[in-house]
Amino acid sequence: MLDFSIYMFFSVLETFAMFLLAFRVFKIDLYIPEIIFSGLIMGFVSFVLRHDYSMALTDVVIQYLLSFCFLWLLFRIHAFYAVIMTGLMYLSYMLLQSVCYLIMDFTGFFSLSFPFKTMGVNVLQCISASITILISYYINKHRKGFDFVPDKRSDRVKIKSKEFFIFALTLPSMLITIFIFQISQQYSSFHFLLPLAYGVLLYGYLYLSYKKDRKT
Repeated sequence: MLDFSIYMFFSVLETFAMFLLAFRVFKIDLYIPEIIFSGLIMGFVSFVLRHDYSMALTDVVIQYLLSFCFLWLLFRIHAFYAVIMTGLMYLSYMLLQSVCYLIMDFTGFFSLSFPFKTMGVNVLQCISASITILISYYINKHRKGFDFVPDKRSDRVKIKSKEFFIFALTLPSMLITIFIFQISQQYSSFHFLLPLAYGVLLYGYLYLSYKKDRKT
C-alpha cells in the first residue's frame, strides 16, 4: 500500500507539472480538478502496467495516448492541437528529466535507497516536476508562450505549412522517445542520447511554433 501511495503521489505531481507547462506555454486557462483527475487515472494505469505486468515500454505509449485523450476529450482542445500540445509537453519534460537524471547519476544521488528503495527515482521526479512548475510560473508571469492554439474544439482548423510541420514532429518524437528509452534501458552508456534527442526535437517544436505565432 505504501509503494502504491508513493507511486501515485509522484505520478500525479509529474502529470500536474506537464499539463501546467502545456497550458502556460499555449496560454490556456487552468482546470486544476481536471488535471488532478487526469493524474490519478494516468498514475493508476502506469502503476498497474509497471508493477503488475512489467510493461514499462507499453506504459510510455499508453501515457502518451492518455495525455492526448485528456487534452482532447476532457479539456476540449481540438484534436489537431491536442497532438501538438502532447508532443511539446512530453519533449519538454523528458528533456528536463533526462538532464536531471544525468546529473544525479553522475553525483550518485540517483542510487539513494533510504528510507525506501525508490528514493532516488522519487527525488528525480520531485526535482523535475519542481523545475517544470517554476518554468511554467515564469512563462505565465512574463506573458511568454504562444497564442495560436484555440481552447475550443469547435474552432475550425486551417492547416497551414508551419502547423503541418509542427504536427508532423509528433510522430517521430514519440517513436524516437520509445527507441531511445529502449536503448538506454539496455545500454546505460547511451543515456546521454536522451537529452540530445529531446533537445533537437523540442527546438524544432519551439522554432516552428514561434514562426507560426508571429504570423497569427
